[in-house]
Amino acid sequence: MAEKTMRAALPLSTRLIGVKIGVAPMIAALVLFVIILAAIFAPWVAPHDPIQQNPVMRLKPPSAEYLLGTDNYGRDLLSRVIWGARISLTIGICVTILAVVIGLAIGLVSGFFRVADAIIMRIMDGLMAMPSVLLAIAIVSLIGANIWTVMLAITIPEIPRVVRLVRSIVLSAREEPYVEAAISMGTSLPRILWRHLMPNTFAPLTVQATYVCASAILTEAILSFLGAGVSTETPTWGNIMAETRIYFRLKPELIFWPGFALSMCILAINLLGDWARDALDPRMGKRES
Repeated sequence: MAEKTMRAALPLSTRLIGVKIGVAPMIAALVLFVIILAAIFAPWVAPHDPIQQNPVMRLKPPSAEYLLGTDNYGRDLLSRVIWGARISLTIGICVTILAVVIGLAIGLVSGFFRVADAIIMRIMDGLMAMPSVLLAIAIVSLIGANIWTVMLAITIPEIPRVVRLVRSIVLSAREEPYVEAAISMGTSLPRILWRHLMPNTFAPLTVQATYVCASAILTEAILSFLGAGVSTETPTWGNIMAETRIYFRLKPELIFWPGFALSMCILAINLLGDWARDALDPRMGKRES
């Protein structure tokens, strides 16, 4: 028990050192690493232009030139899946950063100031009461569909989850003796929030960020599939499946491969999030018992 208590007091990076990694997290990390590399180097990895149409080659089966075949416009499916990883991951990472930064700031204020807490949490409860996909569709419909508005539409429903997490941590940490001592000594409010309260949120936010990223990627695919995401000319996993869904019975691989890439990406992120949760929470570490 004492060892676990000491472990919880260590910095985030130190706690991760020496933690055993199972087979599933290692495979997940490898899969995610490959997807990220493909997304970064898409202009050099993709064998063809993902938006160049070639009607003569439409709906061709896999071959040496087109490894996964072509879609209904004669575009190389493999190239579109690779470029789709770039767009989907970009949206997922940007949404995660925005949701965590905004949610952290609001959560700190809400957890520390009781007057502001009542107002902020009623707003957060209202946002959480609405399904995230429907809220995102409403926002995109109001301000137009492009990659920036899609990021904003996905970020807004994710913020309340981060706010509630940070708030709960701050409510517990503000009662600790070291925080009360800092307040009694006249420590400035920004220093209390920055120095004494915010470090307590790093480990839980690290785990929460993985779930936000996976949720954002999935939501973007849903919006694109429904026609409420980025423009159809932009290759994303959701757009690829939406454009080729009418050919599902004729060529199911047109939906299978982008769907497989989407599933593997989300599964890998969730598995890494579960591993990080177990590694950073000493109460869940069966390996230490």
